[in-house]
Amino acid sequence: MPKTVITYGTFDLFHIGHLNIIKRLSALGDRLVVAVSTDEFNAIKGKRPIVPFEQRLEIVQSIKYVDLAIPEDRWSQKREDIATYDVDIMGMGADWEGKFDDLSDQVELVYLPRTDGISTTEMKRVLSAFDSRHVEELKRTIDTIGQIVKELS
Repeated sequence: MPKTVITYGTFDLFHIGHLNIIKRLSALGDRLVVAVSTDEFNAIKGKRPIVPFEQRLEIVQSIKYVDLAIPEDRWSQKREDIATYDVDIMGMGADWEGKFDDLSDQVELVYLPRTDGISTTEMKRVLSAFDSRHVEELKRTIDTIGQIVKELS
């Protein structure tokens, strides 16, 4: 009997960690459904994605391991999706472990380890350091180094 796997996420600034979890979840079944959090739902969760929802959904849907990408717009949707898509396994990153245990009466829960060294949160933190003042400071530093190199040549 074919197995359906489902996962949920924002998938902002899509990176190798996202791809790794999608690949591993795909290997657990015959069909993978990926629910991508809408911008409005992310706002409720206190998140502000950089990439708009429509683009994140299109990126996820374009991945060969994904059979269906759907919008996620509320917490309660998980129970409905499990029934609607006849889901056998719900997989999430290990950082969510224990948070969806109430669904174990309906589906097998699998929590997978994160990919070391990559995190959307960390990427956003680094990018946020580059405000206009920092960019100007970096530009001046590069210009100064360029002048030094020119003078030493």
